[in-house]
Amino acid sequence: MLSSVSILNKLNVMPSLLQTDRLKILVHAVFNAPPGRRRIFFAVFMGIICHVLFTLAVLSMITAMFFGMSRSFGTVPWPFAIVTNALLILQFPLAHSWLLTRRGGRTLTRLIPGPDGTTLATTTYAIVASAQLVALFALWTPSGVIWLEAEGVAFWIICIAYVTAWLMLIKASFDAGAEVQLGALGWMSLAAKVKPVFPDMPTTGLFRVIRQPIYVAFALTLWTVPVWTPDQLALALSFTAYCLLAPLFKEQRFLSRYGSRFARYREQVPYAIPRMRRQRR
Repeated sequence: MLSSVSILNKLNVMPSLLQTDRLKILVHAVFNAPPGRRRIFFAVFMGIICHVLFTLAVLSMITAMFFGMSRSFGTVPWPFAIVTNALLILQFPLAHSWLLTRRGGRTLTRLIPGPDGTTLATTTYAIVASAQLVALFALWTPSGVIWLEAEGVAFWIICIAYVTAWLMLIKASFDAGAEVQLGALGWMSLAAKVKPVFPDMPTTGLFRVIRQPIYVAFALTLWTVPVWTPDQLALALSFTAYCLLAPLFKEQRFLSRYGSRFARYREQVPYAIPRMRRQRR
């Protein structure tokens, strides 16, 4: 049986492996990790925290937006709730983007004391992002105003669109590298006692159609809800703007990392709106 290091080395020499193959290699490496109870226990502990928080974040998002942000646990009196709700919206994109900068990345590694901070960076990032989302959707103070609530056939059509948008988001996240998007790369690498190997530049799946399918899919989840309130509109406008602007900075990082390869990809694949293929005569 190959050692975990030998197995993970496959990711270095074959970064363009299929996502399913990468996950199989990572799982195999974890279950065949070298001895080290303390390291493995800490890695699994961080993994549990990460994935529990991630699940709570997703469930809170799906539920809160489905009801147009009209149901939550926030109890800040109005009009002060306007300020707290605005801060809840702003804290996610600002911190989420800053942690992707060099200075933010260094801060992220310091959140875990000791030598494991760098290895666990993706896991820590997912934990912070998930906690931010849970705070946003759980602590939001609803305005109590409902503008529109779909009924009958319209309700089911909108629900289908909402589910489709979430399925698109899941698919895009998988195409980009599920182990990174879920925060699993960090803790699994620590358990296997190897350096994290990031997936190659995503160009398959939905990334063949547009360059930013994750952001587009997330924006679609904001606008395909059956209940509309001032709260949902504020959230949708704010996060849609973020989904359109944030990838511009991401693409600058990709251009620095991948150079001409990303430049060619950018020329061939549209940013957010798919190109209509011309039918050959």
